[in-house]
Amino acid sequence: MVEVDGKLQRACATTIADGMTVGTCTALAVGAQREAFDRLLSNHLLYCTVCDNNNGNCTVHNTTKLLAVEHQEIPYKPKPYEEDHTNPFYRYDPQQCILCGRCVEACQNLQVNETLSIRWEDPHPRVLWDGGSPIGESSCVSCGHCVSVCPCNALMEKSMLHEAGYLTAIPKPTLDGMIDIVKGMEPDTGYSAILKVSEIESAMRESRIKKTKTVCTYCGVGCSFDIWTKDRHILKVEPFEGHTNGVSTCVKGKFGWDFVNSPDRLTSPLIREGDKFREATWEEALDLVAKRFTEIKARNGPDALAFIASSKCTNEESYLMQKLARAVVGTNNIDNCSRYCQAPATAGLFRTVGYGGDSGSIVDIANAGLVIIIGSNTAESHPVLATRVKRAHKLHGQKLIVSDLREHEMARRADVFIHPEPGTDLVWLSAITRYLLDNGLAKTDFLNQWVNGLEEYSKSLAPFTMEYASKVCGIPLETLEQIAHMVAEASGTCILWAMGVTQHSCGSDTSTAISNLLLMSGNYMRTGTGAYPLRGHNNVQGASDHGSMPNLLPGYQSVDDPEVRRKFEKAWGVTLPSTKGLDNHEMVEAIDEGKLKSIYLFGEEMSLVDSNANFVSDAFSKLEFFVVQDIFFSNTCHYADVVLPAAPSLEKEGTFTSTERRIQRLYQVFEPLPGSRPDWEIVQDIANRLGAKWNYQHPSEIMDEIASLTPLQAGVNYERLEGYKTLQWPVAAGGSDEPLLYTKSFAFPDGKARFYPVDAPKLTELPDQEFDLHLNNGRLLEHFHEGNLTYRSPGIREKTPDTFVEVSPELASERGIQSGTWVQLKSRYGEVRVRALVTDRVTGKEVYMPMNSTTSPVNRLTSSFTDTVTHTPAYKECAVRMQVLQEVGPSPLPRINPRFGHPTPQHGVEVERKWKRADYATPGHQLIQIKTN
Repeated sequence: MVEVDGKLQRACATTIADGMTVGTCTALAVGAQREAFDRLLSNHLLYCTVCDNNNGNCTVHNTTKLLAVEHQEIPYKPKPYEEDHTNPFYRYDPQQCILCGRCVEACQNLQVNETLSIRWEDPHPRVLWDGGSPIGESSCVSCGHCVSVCPCNALMEKSMLHEAGYLTAIPKPTLDGMIDIVKGMEPDTGYSAILKVSEIESAMRESRIKKTKTVCTYCGVGCSFDIWTKDRHILKVEPFEGHTNGVSTCVKGKFGWDFVNSPDRLTSPLIREGDKFREATWEEALDLVAKRFTEIKARNGPDALAFIASSKCTNEESYLMQKLARAVVGTNNIDNCSRYCQAPATAGLFRTVGYGGDSGSIVDIANAGLVIIIGSNTAESHPVLATRVKRAHKLHGQKLIVSDLREHEMARRADVFIHPEPGTDLVWLSAITRYLLDNGLAKTDFLNQWVNGLEEYSKSLAPFTMEYASKVCGIPLETLEQIAHMVAEASGTCILWAMGVTQHSCGSDTSTAISNLLLMSGNYMRTGTGAYPLRGHNNVQGASDHGSMPNLLPGYQSVDDPEVRRKFEKAWGVTLPSTKGLDNHEMVEAIDEGKLKSIYLFGEEMSLVDSNANFVSDAFSKLEFFVVQDIFFSNTCHYADVVLPAAPSLEKEGTFTSTERRIQRLYQVFEPLPGSRPDWEIVQDIANRLGAKWNYQHPSEIMDEIASLTPLQAGVNYERLEGYKTLQWPVAAGGSDEPLLYTKSFAFPDGKARFYPVDAPKLTELPDQEFDLHLNNGRLLEHFHEGNLTYRSPGIREKTPDTFVEVSPELASERGIQSGTWVQLKSRYGEVRVRALVTDRVTGKEVYMPMNSTTSPVNRLTSSFTDTVTHTPAYKECAVRMQVLQEVGPSPLPRINPRFGHPTPQHGVEVERKWKRADYATPGHQLIQIKTN
């Protein structure tokens, strides 16, 4: 409430005009503000000292103090509602809810899940989930936005309840009595005396509540936040300052940390003896590793060993792993799991624009006039990034085109949704690119100034007519033309893609076609444009950036470049191998051929996530010596000879690099569990036993070495990354970075981008009479990858307890399937038994299976075919047959899963409806009457 030109008005609902005089502290304004706050207090029972939210950040408490409120003019009135505890992660207490609408605004217009609302017309309004469902049975995806923005204790993490305060664990009857006593004192003492007591108790909490900044260990979006802990108990995740996410989180980042304190954590090295493992000391285990590596190298040469770095561990750990392989063992046999997902996108961008990373930041995506999403279930795989697209689309007129085999959330929100035939995205992308060129819609000024190879590339487009694309892709001709004109007319176009593109035998070429289209339409070099391959793991970008690749040293410097090698040889004091090593796919083949004898792998569940998992597991069983380093005894550990217990991200320091090329620091929250160690320390111990003389005392020293050798990160150091500071590579020596790439030139010697011709795809695994179904696969919102982390969260497991196969209604009707029917899926490579889920997200003879299972992993069905350029497995090209079994169980998705909810979209809080109530009066209206009189 403010006074504008002598009149009382709402600041939030008043449009600014030239010459306007606004008073925020006039007698009229202050009187209205106090009345407005008194109305809020009438909805809230102040019992701060015994409240778990008395942590110095309760807005209601702090405003009561700020306004020096001593007494409530409007007494607190209980509401006729009970607390709702049906969500496994948080509870809602309507008695404490002040109806500010922050949670509704966050849900409707930031997260855009559109679950929360307030029905202002009710006699006693409260926050509603799906219009009045219990929270646990609603469309709430447990992102935690509402809890983070709640200004009091109405919405609170269950992990905080009875844990945060000194008095908050007192039984409720006793607690209620204490509250009554305090409230009885208020008429005589006023609130100030009561608040002083609560402030003392709040200050006492500081000594036992620790707040540590970290970076999420799940997808590649790169959310950062503070983790609140008491001893080893995680009280809550509080996001506010992260460059990428701000207040946003998803269910995994906000609530999926139970695995850190899981009782199944590995806390002792294990050594195989026959078919069993025994516990060993660190000295015994490390000595054995060094001894066997030395023997194998002496007998078979360094290339008989291979190393696989983790995309979930830090940049510094990835760097040390490749340094161990190259500088200590002497092989370029080093890779990471970007081979399974994003290597083709990197290849496509290297070909055309020069850097293998996102063109800009998430803010640039939000600024686009048009976003095209291809082969990405963004709302589930990269949920916080998806919120920015959903918000721009809902509130700011951004247009959205989605190409996918499933009608997931982003497809249902799209202005145009296309369902091409599997693996044919390259065709329609190339056809639209040709259409722009043929019809005078290409950005010729941009092409003349900034792009090479137009003449040769235009010839390669000859086969890609719109008619050909319509026939091959199964997309109506008019829809293709509509898309072409939307691209041509947009103020800027961003294309987002993920595994639905890259995990095909033509993944690199399709990624190239995406960049070709962006070049043809002039969609680089400014905000709201560019290419955005969405990285799947928290550090899949960083693992590649820091040299865990068989052909590239840190910073994408080629191993066959003599000048590059000389630089590293001088720094490391060794002679380096000069020929490309084996990638992940080639390693498995080399084991089968008897050429590769040993692998050292850390932080990857390779036996389940690599394609044709049965073949991979069989290969692992043939290894002469296999070292696996992990925080749990994974499925891959079953094939190991030595298992080393590592530490998760909360137990170490380092940096991650997100999909935006954003480098961020993570700080140690807990000491490693006794018996476990951070990965970088383990790698250093092994290197030193093999003759190295490394003496890194802290990951910051490793980063300093990286910066000295890597032009892409020359200015990166821990001081510049302190707290919530970030850098987006390339980073110059002086510390300046490039959040938006290509603003002055492209990353080629002449500064120009390059068109790169591609051919029509030839798919490897097509359905036939015997294997008549196309099997698609991918991620789920609730779980991450195979589920080694998320299945250890009871709340997540309650919502999504098991994997399933999605079956279309028409296929279900044809074959007598219902949700819960057990089926046997069989491919040319293996079989799995799984329950069916009947859903219209899939159509016809296309079925979909999440990758989130250790018991029925989808990769027992996939083949060994790969992208021809990068050897990324063609996971998405898989034909299966389905045997319907007699057994019928419950639906694999319980009714409490949010997919069964019914969102209630509206435009934010819609507070105007409250103002229309018959019993509502604008705060301060009586003051206006007095002033007038």
